[in-house]
Amino acid sequence: MHSLDKQASQRDAARGPLAAVMQRVQRSNIFLPLVGLVVVCILMSFASENFFQFNNMMNVMRQVSIIGIIAVGMTFVILTGGIDLSVGAVMALSGTIAAGLMVNGLDPSIALLAGLGVGLGFGLFNGVMVSYGRMPPIIVTLATMGIARGLGLMYSGGYPISGLPSWVSWFGNGRLFDIPVPVIMMLLIYFVAWVVLERTSFGRHVYAIGGNEQATRLSGVRVSRIKLAVYGISGLTTALAAVVLTGRLMSGQPNAGMGFELDAIAAVVLGGTAIAGGRGSIIGTLIGATLLGILNNGLNLMGVDPYVQNVIKGGIILLAIYIGRERRA
Repeated sequence: MHSLDKQASQRDAARGPLAAVMQRVQRSNIFLPLVGLVVVCILMSFASENFFQFNNMMNVMRQVSIIGIIAVGMTFVILTGGIDLSVGAVMALSGTIAAGLMVNGLDPSIALLAGLGVGLGFGLFNGVMVSYGRMPPIIVTLATMGIARGLGLMYSGGYPISGLPSWVSWFGNGRLFDIPVPVIMMLLIYFVAWVVLERTSFGRHVYAIGGNEQATRLSGVRVSRIKLAVYGISGLTTALAAVVLTGRLMSGQPNAGMGFELDAIAAVVLGGTAIAGGRGSIIGTLIGATLLGILNNGLNLMGVDPYVQNVIKGGIILLAIYIGRERRA
């Protein structure tokens, strides 16, 4: 397989640098998402003259950051052929607990770490049930979605928890070199995820499990451990998104994150990752999340009803899945 990739790269180089880049883009399954992103940007620029202004683009990326961070973990999960429906509820619980601990006098840094621990813990629990309990991921994560949502409401009494230290706002509203901090955090997380998926044996095993789990297990890979780690990553990135959301709202919101699982899955699927697993890329997910954010921003600028936006979003997801299946066939 490695020799085939090397031969393909040599053929690309012989055709010229531009051709080589285009071939690599097509093989990484991000060609269509990239084209879609360019087309949507062009259409939105005609629909609103303010679309390409720096402040609007930074606002779009700030809005993208939360779903974009969650989508990183979702990419790992979907690449193995799984799904995680608990991300929205776990994000709300992580942020609510972190905010509650701060208000009750715990050091804010430790409180934030506790929130990250909650997300990681739920992710690992999902992983144990899926990998060692042999339970369907959709059932497990649907159940933990309800558990996390209920625990968040119980802990907060159903009300937002406010009164956080002012510096917490930096995670959601701060800027560094005139770039929103959430955007910087998101890009750093994507870079780390890219290194893990593309440059480590763990990443290769993630792809292999999604391609053929049984063959991967027979080849000696500890599939259960990989899947456990993958769901742990999903829980951790969800908790990191909770830090951004808590900083932006300056409160812990037990009802936050409703529908975020759909947006995260949409970002992954729009980025070219096969819903059945084994094929896709983290760069594609970033493109998908950006495409989704730009689409939402453009529809808002055009005054499209939010309910209509949900219909459009659902249709786009179905279209992306259909195109992916046709290309795979």
